[in-house]
Amino acid sequence: MRISAIQLGYGDAESPADRVSRAASLIATQRRSDLIVLPELWQPTGFGVRHWGERAETLEGPTVQAMQEAARGMGAYLHMGSIIEASPRALERLAAVGHDVMRLPELPDEERGLWNTSILIAPDGEVIAHYRKIHRFGFGSGEPKILAPGEELVTADIEADGRTVRLGLATCYDLRFPELFRGLLDAGAEVFVVPAAWPAPRVDHWSLFARARAAEDFCAMVAVNSAGYHARTQMGGHSAIIDAAGDVLAQAGPEETILTAELDLESVDQRRSGFPALGDRRL
Repeated sequence: MRISAIQLGYGDAESPADRVSRAASLIATQRRSDLIVLPELWQPTGFGVRHWGERAETLEGPTVQAMQEAARGMGAYLHMGSIIEASPRALERLAAVGHDVMRLPELPDEERGLWNTSILIAPDGEVIAHYRKIHRFGFGSGEPKILAPGEELVTADIEADGRTVRLGLATCYDLRFPELFRGLLDAGAEVFVVPAAWPAPRVDHWSLFARARAAEDFCAMVAVNSAGYHARTQMGGHSAIIDAAGDVLAQAGPEETILTAELDLESVDQRRSGFPALGDRRL
């Protein structure tokens, strides 16, 4: 299976519309790939929290529609990274406060109607899976204050190399919680897909956790980070495509780039059968 990881770089000066157009253009260069992956929150920006209200959208919103068109144009699976997903009621609340998320009323998680949601699109443009980020980053502010947590593990089956492969979906900060990935493994995942907006000061942990989650769960890993500098925050880059032994097949530096790698899907089964540690689990 040929995988493309688009480590998109961006700053505050670029408009969301221009960034969507540029992302579609980058996607269009990857015509030989079976799966193309973008980072977390690249349209509203990962750390530009004050812009989230004006850039939030439903699962049928303009960014999703543009990425559906891009997937159809490529005939490839597209994991479009994540958006700030809003329910219709949440959009009404945002409009009432001038789309300033800082002015939203304090609501319990289950009533907020805002999520950090990643989306997987099939080659025909259909949305076949969406995952609402379970672990919210911010230590009480940022995501925990504004967004509701996801409540479900999500896997999705795609077709590549004449077989079905099951993807396990996670997002950024989720990497710090290995139990989530054990759950995806138990749900049949063979390849983890993790978009992120992971900052530069902690990028060593990003690389460490991506390899660890792959090696300990005997799953391949597609970890796609952002590049650039926005909201006074430098992104860490260093996206990677990793096999089920934890070996890096391709890795980026800090700048915008596109990684490609051929993942031998049979190697996942071979790794599990050749070193059957998963059968020794006790807890």
